Amino acid sequence: MPTDVVTMDKIVALCKRRGFVFPSSEIYGGLASTYDYGHYGVLLKRNVKDAWWRAMLQERDDIVALDAAILMSPKVWEASGHLASFTDPLVDCRRCGQRFRADHLGELECPEKPSKHPGEGPNCDLTEARDFNLMFETTIGPVKESGAEIYLRPETAQGIFVDFPQVMQTARKKPPFGIAQIGKSFRNEITPGNFVFRTREFEQMEMEFFVPPPDAPRWFEHWLDARMSWYVDLGIRPDHLRLRPHEEDELSHYSSATSDVEYLFPIGWSELEGIANRGDFDLRAHARHSGKKLEYFDSATNERYVPHVIEPAAGADRATLAFMVDAYDEEDVEGETRTVLRLHPQLAPVKVAVLPLVRKDGLPELAREAYEALKPVVQAEYDEGGSIGRRYRRQDEIGTPWGVTVDHQTTEDRTVTLRDRDSLEQTRVAIDELPDEILRRLREPWRSPKLDA
Repeated sequence: MPTDVVTMDKIVALCKRRGFVFPSSEIYGGLASTYDYGHYGVLLKRNVKDAWWRAMLQERDDIVALDAAILMSPKVWEASGHLASFTDPLVDCRRCGQRFRADHLGELECPEKPSKHPGEGPNCDLTEARDFNLMFETTIGPVKESGAEIYLRPETAQGIFVDFPQVMQTARKKPPFGIAQIGKSFRNEITPGNFVFRTREFEQMEMEFFVPPPDAPRWFEHWLDARMSWYVDLGIRPDHLRLRPHEEDELSHYSSATSDVEYLFPIGWSELEGIANRGDFDLRAHARHSGKKLEYFDSATNERYVPHVIEPAAGADRATLAFMVDAYDEEDVEGETRTVLRLHPQLAPVKVAVLPLVRKDGLPELAREAYEALKPVVQAEYDEGGSIGRRYRRQDEIGTPWGVTVDHQTTEDRTVTLRDRDSLEQTRVAIDELPDEILRRLREPWRSPKLDA
């Protein structure tokens, strides 16, 4: 399929049409860059997060889970440097009143003259750039007063660092080991946009891997390979992924090496995930500010050291968007254009749809029987509204890998037609064998048909 078939407009339209994602507070005109996930969007993103947890926890024995609080002591953000340096350069236009990131002007449109960038329009009058802190500030307690200011966390990592000694002790782990968590973060972005790619409220999938200092470079390479493989194994085309090392002037002050996993979105190559060698900056900073020791004592060598940290940090929303973009396909079927999401079956919101051919002759009752047998095993859906072709088009658009049609032959031999989303092949399967057959297919290796297009 030509790459120009997929546009962000088509993805946004599909998301709204099928209830994956739609604007938040829409009946009140919405709120810029805030979105709600509908039924299929919730299921898809949950499957993405489940796949991440599976890779981090179920398939390994050196990582444990954490769910740290969103609200933390303001001293955490002072120690981490976020209060002083978590900023973007901001400029205002005195003419239109809009605000822009000074380092993104070349990517943005002038509100009054979209063919120009901010600052290039005939009436543009930009201020000098100034630092703008990206953290959302709020207050704690019943009365807004001095000393009651706290912040919504801008990242999940700091909760892991401040809980490091507690987790190490209770989980009975020693370096190398990791602490993983998924949770909401909040950043007061100056110029959010491109659908759910950059929003002020987002979900992170983040893991901090604590290692002996000499082993950090080796583990950094390990996690570069592991995280690239995760996306490929879940169906992302390898030629739409790349690993981009940061240049020297891009590196954060705490990082000795960082690489981004980037995906070729319709908006161009953009970051999906960052893998950073953070050294011991965070643990030492929190030890210094808290007065607590954040170190590991190796009784075998009688050595005490502050572990170095390798951090793979991914966006759940960006990953979900990338899987949708990569799965989106259009093809001609019997003179009609079929829109289909060729999602990896493990990620598909619905695994199987049960569809009676007609709503009479006992077919709905048999279809319900098949549906009830499948429902405890996988996420299944029952649909009897509209023509069979229209119902299959709906399932194709949400990425359902298999469809079950209950027809008149079912009344004779209790077999149904099992249709494959990608190949459109149909086979007859007994109703009683459906759950085992779907589970068997889910366990089979899967390859995106778009790799052969």
